[in-house]
Amino acid sequence: MKVNQNPTPQTGHETGDYVPEKAQLIRVIMMELARIADHQVCVGILGVDLGAFTPFFYLIIQREEIYEIFEWFNGARLTNTFGRIGGVDADLPDDFEERWEELKPNVRKANEETEKLLTHNRIWMDRTIGVSAFSAEDALNWGFTGPCLRACGVKRDLRKDEPYCMYDKFDFEVPVGKNGDVFDRYKVRMIEMEQSIRIIDQAYKLYKEMPADAPLMARVPKTIKPPAGEVYSALESPNGELGFFVKSDGSANPYRIRIRPPCYMIYQAFPELVKGELIADLVACLSSLNVIAGELDR
Repeated sequence: MKVNQNPTPQTGHETGDYVPEKAQLIRVIMMELARIADHQVCVGILGVDLGAFTPFFYLIIQREEIYEIFEWFNGARLTNTFGRIGGVDADLPDDFEERWEELKPNVRKANEETEKLLTHNRIWMDRTIGVSAFSAEDALNWGFTGPCLRACGVKRDLRKDEPYCMYDKFDFEVPVGKNGDVFDRYKVRMIEMEQSIRIIDQAYKLYKEMPADAPLMARVPKTIKPPAGEVYSALESPNGELGFFVKSDGSANPYRIRIRPPCYMIYQAFPELVKGELIADLVACLSSLNVIAGELDR
C-alpha cells in the first residue's frame, strides 16, 4: 500500500500537479489501515516465535478484515493499484463508514486482549525486556527509522516532521520507547495502532465534509516530462522511511530511480543487535525488527 503511494507525490511535485485534498484523505485512510495490518502481523508473529500463539489469532482475524476492505475498495488484497500520479482512481464506497465502524471496535478489542496476554506476562517480559537493546545513537548511526528508531527513544516520524497528505491537520501522538529492546519495539507498535485509528477517524470526518463531486485527480497530461533535475521524497511506512529518488533528464522516461526501503538499513545492524544475546533470543530480535525480505534483495 505504501509503495503504491510513494512515487506519486514526488512526480506531482516535479510536474506542478498537486493531489486534490479528497484524494489525499483517501490515501491517508488506506495507508493507516495498512499500518494497522502490518503491525498486527508483526506483533502476532513475534508472539508465535516466542510461544504465545493466542494473540496471533486475535490479531490475524482483524488483519484479514482490513484486507477485505482493500479488496472491496480496489480489487486486490496485497497488490494495490488505486494510487495514481495526481490522485486516486476511485472514491471510497458508499458503505465505507459502516464497515469501518464495525471493524474499529474489533481491532481495539483484539489489541486489548493481546496486551492483557503479553504486556505484563512474566515469561513475555523475560523474553523481551533488555533483549537486543540498542541506543538512540547507534540506531541513528545505522540508519534506523520507524518503530525500531522510536523504540530507542528518538521521536522521529515523517508524518509529523515532514508532513505530507494533510497529516499536519491530524491530532495524533508519536510513541517512543526508552531502551530500544524487543519489548519497546512491541509496545511502540501497539500504541501506533491506536494512533492510526485516531487518524482514520479524523481523515474520514474531513472527507465527509467535502462535496460528493470533489475531484479525485489533478489535471495530469498523458505524457509526463518533468524538467531536468532530481528529487527525493519519502513517507512513513509501517517499518520506517520509504523513500524514492528520481532523476530526470527532461524526457518522458526517468533517467534514474532509486528506492530507499527501511528494512535494508535496519537488518544490516542485526549482528550488532544480537551480540551477547542467547541463541534462543535471536528469533525474538529478528521478529521484532519486522524485516521484509523483498527489501533486502538489492
